[in-house]
This record gives sequence, C-alpha cells and structure tokens, in this order.
Amino acid sequence: MALSEMIQLTQELRERIVQRIPESGEANIKFGAQLVVGQGQAAVFYRDGKSLDVFGPGRHTLTTANVPVLTNFLGNLVFGKGSFPAVVYYVAVREFPQEGWGTRQPIAMQTPAQGLGWLLLGAHGTFGFEVKDPKRVVDTLVGGGQPYLELRDLKTRLTNVIVQGATDWFAEVNPGNLMKAQSMMDEMAMAIKVKAQDQFEALGLLLKSITIGGLSPLETSAEKLQQMGLIDAQMYMQLQAMNTIKEASQGGGQAGTGVGLGAGMGAGMGLGQMMAGMFGAQQQAGAQPAAAPAAAPLEAARCPILWV
Repeated sequence: MALSEMIQLTQELRERIVQRIPESGEANIKFGAQLVVGQGQAAVFYRDGKSLDVFGPGRHTLTTANVPVLTNFLGNLVFGKGSFPAVVYYVAVREFPQEGWGTRQPIAMQTPAQGLGWLLLGAHGTFGFEVKDPKRVVDTLVGGGQPYLELRDLKTRLTNVIVQGATDWFAEVNPGNLMKAQSMMDEMAMAIKVKAQDQFEALGLLLKSITIGGLSPLETSAEKLQQMGLIDAQMYMQLQAMNTIKEASQGGGQAGTGVGLGAGMGAGMGLGQMMAGMFGAQQQAGAQPAAAPAAAPLEAARCPILWV
C-alpha cells in the first residue's frame, strides 16, 4: 500500500454524487499530507464502517489536530507512526436544480359515478435537491465499500419517494376528476414536498423544490384495475358484463341493430348509477362479498326493446 502525500479528486463530480478514494482497499495517508477539496465538494474520512472527519472546499494539511475524530478512533495505532490507514469519500454538495421525475406505474384516482369508478393517471415534473449532510450520505448510500454513487441511481430512488407522495396525495384529497386535479397541481406539489422531505433528510439530502409538469389520463380498463387490486373479482365480472352490453350497442353483437341500440340506450343511461351503487355497496359491506346488481337497470335496458 503506497504512502499518500496528496489526496485530490482529479475529475469533476458531474454524473456522480459520491466518489471513493481509493476505489478499493485503503489509502496509507501520511501525517502532513495535503487534502484538496474543490468547490461544491466535501471530503469525508471513513474507517471500519464509520464516517469520521469532514472537510469543506480548500487545501488542508492533515495533522492529528485537524483529523481529531479519526485520530481518536484509531487510538494507539497512530502513536509513533507517520501515517494512518483510511478511505476518503468525495461528496458533491452543489445543488441539482432541475432533475426530471415521472411515474412508471399509473396513479389511481377515484371518480365516483363516472366510467369505471377509477381513472389511471401519469404524472411528471422536476425537482431540485442538494446534499445537506455528507456524513449521512456516505453512511446510508455508499458505506461498506461501494466505490461510487451515480446521480442516475440516486434519482431513481428519489423519484420513487416523490411518486409515492403523489399517490398518497390522491388517496387523501381525491379531486374526483382530471380537470379538478389539474387545477390543484401547485397544491399537490407543496404537499408532496412536505411528505417527501423526511425521507430525503434520512438520506442526508434536502429537497429544495418540486414542480408538477402535467397530469395525463392513461388507458383505464377493468382488467388493469383488478391487477392493481382496486376492484374485486365479482365487480370485475360485472364490469365485463356491462362492457359486453356496450359493445353490442355499438353494432358488434349478433342480436340485430334494433336490439343492440335498445340495450345500449338502457346500459348507457344506467351505467353511472350502477357504478355508484356498486362502489357504495362495496364500501358499506367492507369485507362482505358485493351484492348482485339491482334488477332495475336491467329492466330499463329491456324497455326500449318492447318498442321495436
């Protein structure tokens, strides 16, 4: 293990949040060695699973006086020696102001008495963050020998936190329709920031800003809602049956044009009421199986047929 008299990160931390020196093993650092830390960086000494002394930008001469935590940690190992073993993690502490985020899985919003009762949404926007506590970043994100931390990998983790905050907001506020949700995007952004801040701080980060760039409706089907656990098997079958009636009303059935139109009129008029009743019954029954659909909508569907 070579003796290090100069410790410096030669490349700029553009696409990485953390860089370990050396990438493997430990450095044998000489007392009196120079530590150079660039603007927007912090250097954290690390040894035996613990982050120790932290240095900000500038040129530092390493002595027992300015690495006191490391010196005390090593104890008698450093007495009488001209060097000490350790690892140095360089951490980017500059602001990352315009990082994009977006949903990979849809966010569900309840739409009572409308359509299938749920609307699946996509969301995207930007967020800004910076490192607040370099020691905590090292301990929680790279401690244990990881040689570096890429910005893209950290963004994936932070995006998941933001999307979870958005999902929680829709569950708590429930705007009810897309137009109202779009009018509340600023309120939504503020709520997500509050919800996500604690998780950012737990990683040693500060969430400085967040924006909602847009909300877009995604394809919503009974099958997708069942896969997401939003409707049970019985309700899924009921929705499939209503979808069959709808297809017949559009001329896809074999019962004839007159019958198709008649069934479609009844199904269309009663669909919103049927969905409202089904979801209301499910909420009241709790864990009880959903009741069969009321006969009245079906009778309404037959009435136009009698006129043919």
